[in-house]
Amino acid sequence: MSKHRRAGSGRSPRGRARTRQHGRPSRAVVLLATAGLVLFGAGWVHALYEPPGAPAAPGARTDSRPGAHAADPGHAARGGRRPDALHGLPAGALSETTRARIPAEARQLVLVTGRAKNSSESTAGLYTRPAPGADWVRAAQWPARNGAKGWSTDRAYGDLTSPQGVFSLSDAGGRLSAPSGTRLPYDQDPAFVATGLGVNGESLAGSFDYVVAIDYNRRQGVSPLDPVMPDGEGRGGNIWLHVDHDGPSHGCVGLPKAAMKQLLETLDPSAHPVIAMGPAGF
Repeated sequence: MSKHRRAGSGRSPRGRARTRQHGRPSRAVVLLATAGLVLFGAGWVHALYEPPGAPAAPGARTDSRPGAHAADPGHAARGGRRPDALHGLPAGALSETTRARIPAEARQLVLVTGRAKNSSESTAGLYTRPAPGADWVRAAQWPARNGAKGWSTDRAYGDLTSPQGVFSLSDAGGRLSAPSGTRLPYDQDPAFVATGLGVNGESLAGSFDYVVAIDYNRRQGVSPLDPVMPDGEGRGGNIWLHVDHDGPSHGCVGLPKAAMKQLLETLDPSAHPVIAMGPAGF
């Protein structure tokens, strides 16, 4: 991140009914045929009068063709799954393994997709869903920057990479007061001031006007300024979403100031917000 206090830091076979020698059907066959007609008729009536959304009859087959539920906007909200394995997320952004790491209860997702493993340029999107299991819907998208040397799954202090993975978002703060509607715990403190210059010599002024702590090597429920690193200082810490300073970071993710304000106005602890971040396809 940018420098600051502790920075960087099948069907059954059909059988033919036997007939008597004179060609007349047996009484058993007549009874079976009659019962079949009654059952068929009952099923036909059930199909005509079954109310929308009623549970399928035991053993009934469901339509699994692509798009079979596209005309039912409530299907996803009821926990149904479309055949589309991405569930509303962009193709190529996440691997199946990473998607499986997104908590089932999460209804807000910040998705940061890096241009390449070693690139500091990325794209961030805000996604929401009405209920666990529903499809994600993109609410906003912005350009973003990450660590100067890209991404790492085994980050070390000072290596100029951003941690790759899925992390919760639980605390926020900044030099400025919280935007109206902010629901994350917010710590306004003059200590949110970046010192020195960015990796490319750019000014860091205003970088920490708004920040959201990424729960990488930190304690939840405390200010983003908290210095404690539970997994050891060797992995670095104080990894934040913060205001972009027109350059790569030491490990944080930089977003336009308007985007940071929108995030703070949107993120809701009751929606269990998380961030998934890494190079495309991670």
